[in-house]
Amino acid sequence: MGGEDLVSACEFFAHDDLRDSQKEMLLDSINVLEENGFLIASAPTGIGKTAASLAAALKIKNKSRNGKKILFLTGRQSQHKIVVDTIKKINQKVSNELQIKLTDMIGRESMCYDVNAITGECSCEGGIEERARRSNRMKLVNKILEQPMHVEDVIRLSRDEEICAWASARISAKDADVIVCDYNHVFIENVMKSSLSSMGIELSNSILIVDEAHNLPDRVRNGLETFLQPLAFQHAYDETNEYLGYKEKEINESDIDNTFDFGELEGIRTLKRQLNKLKKDMEKWYDTKEKELGDKKDMKIETNEFLNKINESLMESLDAGHTKKFEVMERMIKLLYVIVPEELGEDEEETACSRLAYLLEICIEYRDNSALALVIDRIPSRGREKSEYTEQPIRVHSFLLDPGVISGPLFEQTSGSILMSGTLYPPSMYSDVLQIPEDRKNITKEYRSDFLSNRRPILIARDVTTKFTSRGLSNTNKINQHIFSTIENSKGNVALFFPSYVMMEKFRALEEDWLPQVWPSIRVIEEKRAMSKREIETSKKSLYELESNGERGVLMGVLGGKFSEGVDYPDNILQAVICVGLPLAPPSAQQDALKKYYEKRFGNSLAWRYSSSQPAVNSLMQAIGRPIRKGEDRALVVLLENRLLQRNYKICMPSSLQTIEVSNPERTGKRTKSFFEYFPEPAKENNETMG
Repeated sequence: MGGEDLVSACEFFAHDDLRDSQKEMLLDSINVLEENGFLIASAPTGIGKTAASLAAALKIKNKSRNGKKILFLTGRQSQHKIVVDTIKKINQKVSNELQIKLTDMIGRESMCYDVNAITGECSCEGGIEERARRSNRMKLVNKILEQPMHVEDVIRLSRDEEICAWASARISAKDADVIVCDYNHVFIENVMKSSLSSMGIELSNSILIVDEAHNLPDRVRNGLETFLQPLAFQHAYDETNEYLGYKEKEINESDIDNTFDFGELEGIRTLKRQLNKLKKDMEKWYDTKEKELGDKKDMKIETNEFLNKINESLMESLDAGHTKKFEVMERMIKLLYVIVPEELGEDEEETACSRLAYLLEICIEYRDNSALALVIDRIPSRGREKSEYTEQPIRVHSFLLDPGVISGPLFEQTSGSILMSGTLYPPSMYSDVLQIPEDRKNITKEYRSDFLSNRRPILIARDVTTKFTSRGLSNTNKINQHIFSTIENSKGNVALFFPSYVMMEKFRALEEDWLPQVWPSIRVIEEKRAMSKREIETSKKSLYELESNGERGVLMGVLGGKFSEGVDYPDNILQAVICVGLPLAPPSAQQDALKKYYEKRFGNSLAWRYSSSQPAVNSLMQAIGRPIRKGEDRALVVLLENRLLQRNYKICMPSSLQTIEVSNPERTGKRTKSFFEYFPEPAKENNETMG
């Protein structure tokens, strides 16, 4: 890759200065995309991932003859704004012929008024006749394509004019060069089928940029995670009975002889009979499984066992003869999707019929594939401890063990992809787990930060652990003392993260042992098990209010939770992060199935790392990155877990990470004090090359 390529790529580079790490990532991106390949980039916050990836993708798009689309996929609305602002800056630099058209969109529920959970329809354009509706939408579409707009601005304009922002954004996507949207548009099958084709997007002519790609495996897994309670069959029966009564009344009151409607009615009556039989048979089956479960938390069952039980009941309900296996069940699934009740329950987001249909669809598709696991577990109740789960009813719970069975074929269809994150480590693991095609150009790489590591030292305490066999009063007291020493000798707001809510709540009760008693008092802001986006934003806002009043706060949360992932804390509002322990996945039937599956796919040496140790360490890496949102930010990190000094965990940490061992709370306090004396003030400068 010569200097000429770099110069032409820099035409689409948003900023005036190109750092060494950005240059390296930019050239690697061009290198793979020219051959429809893949870059899996572990790139620290602050190096400018967004600007580098967009510049490379736009260069390749500009060279292509068939007008490739660039899909920038992100699960964070804050990143939407960064992408839109970056494209605006690029448009200020390039000629009129190269102006970039962009569509920024989020979920329909956030873009529209009153979205009906059953039909998916909104009331944005209620009362407006069709011709005016089309005209109004096209006016908004033209504004969207005229210059890059944040989705919030699109929504505001649509509300003023009574236009559906979501529908307008989808129309504009057909002519946009860059579409900023959620992962679901590509990686969740039912969303993708209804979304991409309607927007005129073909994966084969698209470049994907996947931001925060460390989240992608779990996002793909979540698409196939569903559950079925014993009462689901009764609820599906009730919905079908209600729908049948409604349709019978509708036909009886109609003067038109509609043979098709009568045919549909007969199908619904058959479905009602099937569900009536199923609810009785499956109640007995669930009772048997509950006895087998006993006092265990969960247990794995075979997918075919579950399917065969339902199939057996269906065949008996129809007195059916010899038919193709699951043929009756597949017909039932189609009918289940037809059932649309007049309204859903207060806490329901889908019908019982559609939930049952979806689980059965998944089970049939993966019945001979160990990538899907079915587990019997207990329905969790908010606020209950795990020891109380035995009082809760059971359910069938589906888990996708291997996201690669879905993501691999989708990446195969694309014109190349860039996957990037500050915690995409090791990048080779994500290439394996997501089944990135091996027959095309591949680069898996860890990029180094251009910024000095002395602005973000990482202390690891070698005298404490949360390992179950080492817990005790002495260990707890030392953890308290490390926390106390860090808070006492630091400045500003401090984040304090634990491996679980149970442990967080335990230490919250010990607050007087680790929270310095000073005036004004330090306020504790605690993460709750169930928090809305608004509550999270309110908690975040409290940190700024405390700082402006000259006060301090401790943000207390859970590793892998709401405060430690997916929330940005700009302006160096957090000046220190303390992480207690390792968030290793607790023993479970699901975790055991995952490890065994990975043993078959990757061998024993990688199975433990891919299923347990690496995800736990990556949760830590996410948490310690919260205070660092731009290159100049400074923050102290304290990791209270001596297992991180052991080889099997140490190899899970990025090689660029520089750590300092501390032997006791006194050393932690001295290191903390020295750091804040050397860097007394947080960074306040704006940095436009934020990652």
